[in-house]
Amino acid sequence: MPATPASFPTPPHDLPRTLGDLRASGWVSVPVAEELRRNASARIAAGEPLVTGVLGFEDTVLPQLENALLAGHDVILLGERGQAKTRLIRSMVELLDEWLPVVAGSEINDDPYQPTSRYARVKVAEEGDETPIAWLHRSDRYGEKLATPDTSIADLIGEVDPIKVAEGRYLSDELALHYGLVPRVNRGIFAINELPDLAERIQVGLLNVLEERDVQIRGHRIRLPLDVVLVATANPEDYTNRGRIITPLKDRFGAQIRTHYPLDTRTEMAVMRAEAELPQHGPPVTVPEYLEEVVAELSQLARRSPHLNQRSGVSVRLTIANYETLVANALRRALRTGEPVAVPRVSDLAALVSSTQGKIEVEALEEGREHEVVAQLASAAVLAVFRRRVTLSDPGAVVASFSAEQVVHAGDDLPAAEYLAVLGDMPALEPPTRALAGPDAAESPALLASALEFLLEGLHLTKRLNKDASGARALYRSRK
Repeated sequence: MPATPASFPTPPHDLPRTLGDLRASGWVSVPVAEELRRNASARIAAGEPLVTGVLGFEDTVLPQLENALLAGHDVILLGERGQAKTRLIRSMVELLDEWLPVVAGSEINDDPYQPTSRYARVKVAEEGDETPIAWLHRSDRYGEKLATPDTSIADLIGEVDPIKVAEGRYLSDELALHYGLVPRVNRGIFAINELPDLAERIQVGLLNVLEERDVQIRGHRIRLPLDVVLVATANPEDYTNRGRIITPLKDRFGAQIRTHYPLDTRTEMAVMRAEAELPQHGPPVTVPEYLEEVVAELSQLARRSPHLNQRSGVSVRLTIANYETLVANALRRALRTGEPVAVPRVSDLAALVSSTQGKIEVEALEEGREHEVVAQLASAAVLAVFRRRVTLSDPGAVVASFSAEQVVHAGDDLPAAEYLAVLGDMPALEPPTRALAGPDAAESPALLASALEFLLEGLHLTKRLNKDASGARALYRSRK
């Protein structure tokens, strides 16, 4: 498939094309840290967010990141899995200038005013003001490496290229080198994810990058003064379990910032809505806000559950996956019953077991009870949301409508029409159901069905009704 124009930004035609034109334009070269400081300062002064696409860090993480950038520091982000650490780092690219001039053909983005590599130095010395200039987009000034135990110094810093040697170059020739990831992001941002997984001897190779701002490759007598802002991520458990960050390296990071999960249900819902990928085909989907809140509340409760291993964390990916699964189960029902709109119900929460089990780790004493733990979390989430959202003006009348013979069947495979029949037979249930369903309820039987199920489940969890459950099917009846 051909790339879209946005995938490969094209430099404006009015940008200088030679070193002489660049000098005449008045362009000034500044270090990357200063570039980030300048652009971050402009955003802060304008009241704009420092980065986009990251929610819930406005009053906690972002102020610390602002301080780090204004101070010109390298940064390590410390936090459990699924706390948007990588998203935050990638968003920092927006703080770079849109276009950066480099010596055309340079492998390490040489500054035309202060070339570093031998190739660029020779080029500028020979051609002077006629040296051709290329323009690098900010998206090409970011490099990222997932630290793994097999990562080598050659991957990060560089190595002698045997092909170049075979072509006739001497081993002592700087042009025989193949530059690693760090030099190739010269004048940009380089990120290392899961830094403690990097072997300690490889971490030593980054000391010069962070302090002296240069790299030394093999036995070559070369010194490449690099201009790189280094950002890393780590999980707190990595310091003691899978590996550690060596003390001299940790000491060279100017700032260590602790990230966190969404602090409240509303923020969790905002992240969930922004990140979930919902179906684009089939019947339209309408998710009641109270069920969105239930999905977000489930994750909030999971992070406080004594039945789960909290050291491994409960990622926001759990919330997103559960939301997508809830919608998928409702869509499956709509396709089978022919309903025009897919609206999730409480009975659809039973489907969340598949999307939850792989993202949580139960404590050793709870092994084999994952299904039960998930069901308990879902019930607790429904109860919490029910208490926040539902106030019954006459709960006694609602409960009294359940006679000894009167029961209500519910399930994720029942059509909405069966719930409408229940409202006809039990008028006391209709006012609170319509109030919960909202103003669009009159036009949507599926919304009424969802609201009725939520009401019944809430009455059961508040010990006003009994419930006989089997999978996603349930029968609500009087407690008498």
